[in-house]
Amino acid sequence: MNFQNTIINWYGDNKRALPWRSTTDAYVIWLSEIILQQTRVEQGLPYFHRFLEAFPTIADFANAKEEQVLKLWQGLGYYSRGRNMLITAREVMALYDGIFPTDYNSLIGLKGIGEYTAAAISSFSANESRPVVDGNVFRVLSRYFGIQTPINTGQGKKQFLQLAYALIEGQRMPSLYNQAIMEFGALQCKPKPLCSTCPLDSDCFARKNSLTGSLPVKEKKLKKRNRYFNYFVCIKDNEILINKRTAGDIWQELYDLPLIETSEDFVAAQIEFIKMVRSAFGEHCTITPLTHKKHLLTHQTIYVQFFALDNYIINFNQNAEIKWVSLAFFNELPQPKVIANFMESISVN
Repeated sequence: MNFQNTIINWYGDNKRALPWRSTTDAYVIWLSEIILQQTRVEQGLPYFHRFLEAFPTIADFANAKEEQVLKLWQGLGYYSRGRNMLITAREVMALYDGIFPTDYNSLIGLKGIGEYTAAAISSFSANESRPVVDGNVFRVLSRYFGIQTPINTGQGKKQFLQLAYALIEGQRMPSLYNQAIMEFGALQCKPKPLCSTCPLDSDCFARKNSLTGSLPVKEKKLKKRNRYFNYFVCIKDNEILINKRTAGDIWQELYDLPLIETSEDFVAAQIEFIKMVRSAFGEHCTITPLTHKKHLLTHQTIYVQFFALDNYIINFNQNAEIKWVSLAFFNELPQPKVIANFMESISVN
């Protein structure tokens, strides 16, 4: 039995019952694909259900406000994906009369839809013969065929895509094969593979050459940047002082708290830090440390400290993005996950 048929047969016995697999609706498949990018199924599934409940149709999505979309997205990271989804929904309404396209060439022209997502939607909704190559597929192909070209290089992506096209060619149900190999990588050929029960075990290059732990190959990434965020909690009369983040940095258009970013990790008692805070919030303000967190992003590590602030002065002319809102209203606004978790921990929502 060949590689493709073996994987398809395995899929028939082992596939998970996921809601987007029971439909060819391109809109529903698009929702699932965007939400699951760089996200585990277990984490993404509740978001998928929330989005579909809030926006049953593409027209509902297109009519949403950005803050509503970002609030639903809160906690998934990569917030530009949420913003791009809203743009995509409006493009589909304007360009395709609200009918979500199912062909690759139309899909690839929509905001936030790259080669992988266009291939997935066109394959799963219209059975187009387009290989869907995600991290799971890279892993299966690299191990089984012994490809040692780094998957995060231009040469590697080209080599894997050529192989993926060759494997899907002639498949009567390309969508079935795509689903099967993705699921095989997710459940069987995992980062720590289940080789003892693998139906491809006897012909797998990595297994025969003791390379399952080193394939696929990835080039080392640049070192993460460290940043230090000092947040100040100002609450009075059931209102809280908040800040709207602007373009040009992480968490664009989300809401957090008044912030001073420093070049190193300070403690409240350090003279330099006190001077910095009093320069921003008045000479008589007092600082009380509350808690600290470490927040990991793809290219950055954010060291977050929270301080209670008293006897402060806010110059709203110099800080146009800072304003007072009720605690209840702040709870409805989209926030970075680290802020949402902090607010939950002090029970002020």
